[in-house]
Amino acid sequence: MHTMWKGSISFGLVNIPIKLHTATEDKDIKLRTLHNKCHAPIKYEKICSVCEEEVKPDDIVKAYEYTKGKFVVLDREDLEKLQKENEEKAVEIIDFVKIEEIDPIYFDRSYYMSPNEGGSKAYSLLRKALQESQKVGLAKIIIRSKEQLAVIRVYENTLIMETIHYPDEVRKSGDVPNVPAENKVTKKELDTAILLIDQLTSEFKPEKYTDEYRTALLELIESKRNGKETVTAATKEAPSNVTDLMAALQASIDRTKPKKAAASKKKAAAKMKKEA
Repeated sequence: MHTMWKGSISFGLVNIPIKLHTATEDKDIKLRTLHNKCHAPIKYEKICSVCEEEVKPDDIVKAYEYTKGKFVVLDREDLEKLQKENEEKAVEIIDFVKIEEIDPIYFDRSYYMSPNEGGSKAYSLLRKALQESQKVGLAKIIIRSKEQLAVIRVYENTLIMETIHYPDEVRKSGDVPNVPAENKVTKKELDTAILLIDQLTSEFKPEKYTDEYRTALLELIESKRNGKETVTAATKEAPSNVTDLMAALQASIDRTKPKKAAASKKKAAAKMKKEA
């Protein structure tokens, strides 16, 4: 499993060298965009909005727009230094809480934690302590240039870190439009709804749920491929060396014409002068 972060987690005087591994993967089917005329892939280029020319990676800088059209440019070296300084710090668990106190809206991404060299015993200690206390740890960590608040908990027999949103990143539910303020339902309607919920209640078994759209899309792609319903992207024709050579010869001839004409005129003038 690929390691995407190395560091250490500490609680109290206990320090645990760990590695992070992405716990989930995106299974979305990636579809390419083609030109309908020739079926060649579409290129997306970075074009300057003023110069209207393609910008190379080395000519791009990052900046913060503090007001419309005005920016504070941030040097790459400053950002890398700031990121390195924070990433090298040990991640400290700052609080222990009950997971039931954290609403699911706060959860973002999940990462498996494995002990790095010399960290197995401390890893086991934290895992056992979390299991016995039925608590989760709250910590801060820098991932991909962003400081994240994270929950550390036990999943099956593995420590898992789940990044969570800060409170100011969660939009207020009160801003959602057209939400009725009161429950205008009758007792009969409510009893019927609860009965339906009871009839549909079951034990959560994640393996019984599948992405039906993705499965159908894969089947459609496979059937078209097997039925030879495929296209081949058009390619640019490589310029012919013969054409290039002829063009170069013609250009050379064209460049020498004025010189030849001038030389001929001088020769003719000299001849006339001599005859005179």
